[in-house]
Amino acid sequence: MRPANPDLHCHSTASDGVLSPAAVVERAVAHGVDLLALTDHDELSGLAEARAAASSHRLSFLDGVEISVSWGEDHTIHVVGLGIDATNPRLVEGLARVRAGRDSRARRIGEELSRYGIADAYAGALKYVGNPALVSRSHFARYLVECGVAPDVRSVFERWLAKGKPGYVPHVWAELTEAVDWIRAAGGVAVLAHPARYRLASAERHRLYAEFKAVGGVGIEVVSGAQDPSASREIAETCREYGFLASRASDFHGPGESYADLGAIAPLPEGLTPIWSLWR
Repeated sequence: MRPANPDLHCHSTASDGVLSPAAVVERAVAHGVDLLALTDHDELSGLAEARAAASSHRLSFLDGVEISVSWGEDHTIHVVGLGIDATNPRLVEGLARVRAGRDSRARRIGEELSRYGIADAYAGALKYVGNPALVSRSHFARYLVECGVAPDVRSVFERWLAKGKPGYVPHVWAELTEAVDWIRAAGGVAVLAHPARYRLASAERHRLYAEFKAVGGVGIEVVSGAQDPSASREIAETCREYGFLASRASDFHGPGESYADLGAIAPLPEGLTPIWSLWR
């Protein structure tokens, strides 16, 4: 398997994406993606549909997931699992536990927003939910755009839903060791998602990389839709320093909403071993 345009991190309506799993696959094919992984947040229910659609289009496909992790003092990071067995009991049970607190968190986000004059935000967010078991900040963001509170989803996060903003509600997710263990138990490989996005001091960032490597992390997203080329070059150096395999991903959520469309991302920098070499 030597793909020219792999995209190993994207989302569907099974979590907080806009398109159905099959529609994600169809868009990926239309954009020239030749290896795709669907990686919904803490959720596996979209994989069967996506896998069937990929098979019908003869698109190489990896079952994936993106697990929410609480790390350090008060940081949320994300770990992508690639090439997983979506029926593995440890993974399935672990993700069910992570999802269990999402609804209560969503209701608290609605309460926080109401304090700032945005009424019925929880009910509004539900209009955008494809999976009732998974209400996320992205669903609130789409509702706030509908209400005219902000011009686009990115602005909503910056003004309302990011850490330290009026509608942000912290939550305790999985531990890093747990997330990697679940992925490995399911026969997959663990990849640190979009590392440039985390607001970490340099020492914290290197502690995260070292800890991720120590618990069995294999890869890191060197190219992500939400970062500029200078960040990719810096992460490429990290990849070499720690001996990680390199991944490439759009983190696509929906047309006109994501930083990059499916497959519309830069190639990996030279001199890195791609994560997809594991599936040749």
